[in-house]
Amino acid sequence: MARLKVTQIRSEIGGKQNQRETLRSLGLKRIGDVVVKEDRPEIRGMVKTVTHLVAVEEVD
Repeated sequence: MARLKVTQIRSEIGGKQNQRETLRSLGLKRIGDVVVKEDRPEIRGMVKTVTHLVAVEEVD
């Protein structure tokens, strides 16, 4: 199964509450943090919510 590498590139400061909570749920706490998650619809939806704050790459 494919995996997604999610990197936080912008701050959550000034963002909406649900966006801050989504970043925490993904496991991102600060700029530069990187997590690798399974490519599932739930994760894709979370990434879509904070697409302006993160960078996403597909990895194997």
